[in-house]
Amino acid sequence: MADNNSNRRTKPQHQPLYDNGGRMQPRDNDLEEAVLGALMLERDAYSKVCDILRPESFYEPSNKKIYEAIQHLGAAQRPIDMLTVTEQLRLDNTLEEVGGPLFISELTSRVASGAHIEFHARIIAQKFLARELISFASLIESKAFDESNDVDDLLQEAEGKLFEISQRNVKKDVTQIDPVIGQAITQIQAAANRESGLSGLESGFHDLDKLTSGWQNSDLIIIAARPAMGKTAFVLSMAKNMAVTYNIPVAIFSLEMSNLQLVNRLISSTCEIEGEKIKSGKLTPTEWDQLMSRVKTLYSAPLFIDDTPSLSIFELRTKARRLVKEHNVKFIIIDYLQLMNASGMKFGSREQEVSMISRSLKQLAKELEIPIVALSQLNRSVESRTDGKRPQLSDLRESGAIEQDADIVCFIHRPEYYLRSDTDANGNDIRGLAEFIVAKHRSGSVDDVKMRFRAKFARFENWGILQEEPTQATVGSRLNTMGNELGNVTLSGGNADFLSQDPEPAPF
Repeated sequence: MADNNSNRRTKPQHQPLYDNGGRMQPRDNDLEEAVLGALMLERDAYSKVCDILRPESFYEPSNKKIYEAIQHLGAAQRPIDMLTVTEQLRLDNTLEEVGGPLFISELTSRVASGAHIEFHARIIAQKFLARELISFASLIESKAFDESNDVDDLLQEAEGKLFEISQRNVKKDVTQIDPVIGQAITQIQAAANRESGLSGLESGFHDLDKLTSGWQNSDLIIIAARPAMGKTAFVLSMAKNMAVTYNIPVAIFSLEMSNLQLVNRLISSTCEIEGEKIKSGKLTPTEWDQLMSRVKTLYSAPLFIDDTPSLSIFELRTKARRLVKEHNVKFIIIDYLQLMNASGMKFGSREQEVSMISRSLKQLAKELEIPIVALSQLNRSVESRTDGKRPQLSDLRESGAIEQDADIVCFIHRPEYYLRSDTDANGNDIRGLAEFIVAKHRSGSVDDVKMRFRAKFARFENWGILQEEPTQATVGSRLNTMGNELGNVTLSGGNADFLSQDPEPAPF
């Protein structure tokens, strides 16, 4: 009977033995049977391999069915031995398919112990991964030969499938706490030695940095707002602070605007020249001098811009890794999340796709060990609210997974925009006020941070830096003061019509 069982198992199975080139598929039936036998011998063997092996990891279909029975017993926390596995196979109506009770008993008799089961299981898992890659490469090869397929679509599909395979098979080993404690102490010491006292990257916005202790490595930060609140203006102001002031390499992935549009905004913000004048080129001689002198600060700044439209999460991963490796990028900005896609993968809804994208961004932040900021849109429910239209977590557009995956969720709110007034209900001056609302903070407190938004230059500043827009009266007063000091200039009554300011344009 043993010979009959053996013959049954050596007949052609559902799995092909050879690939199209006549090469044998990666497999080791002896190891598969050794692992199955050890699982039925050793009491705690299943707990050692349950995270390594899945039923499809086994090449032989009969071995796969036996492991499925073992997996079922393990999930139910029932004993795993020759008798219980045989009974489970009988309940599954697969006992005879795998060779009957005799073959199950033979599996246990071929193994002396389960001492090396984990090592053997990893070999089986590696061979399964190799088979997956062979199958994947064969499919892509056949599609590439078919000229009716669009190459760009095929590339996206290949990238998506490869990403799926890697995510399904990559497991990270556990770490004993001692080296992690040492790493934490080193980080604390480094923060103590910094003048700022921050453990993360400085954004240049002092009150925000105090609240977050700087942007922390491996964090996913979501900054959300309704249109016209200044999301892009904020991240550009922050990127300029980090790259120019602190020399931190920053990468910006702009899915909405071209690199030229972004640079024009940076020039407007840095040189304090209105955006409309930058676009039209109608600058006064003084403004040209101001432009040429101040724009020098942007030259050689470690700021990298990618304006690929409809960027996929797989393209982002590839480009981000290269930027970190080649340019030592420490901070990534994505403008904005809802314009990304997961080409090559199928989803039941856009919400599921956005969930996958946000989860992948968090994984990428952990992998690269850098903070990633992603801008996000808010849904229209904010506009219908009567409580000052302050955004809240439930307003995040298209997916609740964004809130779940993010370490920090922030909102930008400008009361002046909605109230259409210089003061709020309490008479407080709200001109230029931007509230940066930290609504979720996984490793710290939540609070509101006041910032100043200068729409004319599409720039955010620290609230404490009061840069008053000059009026006719203030300009006249200053010029009179200068004239008195010089003894040869006088302007009476603040008459300085030639310096009057145009009304502030709408924000970028």
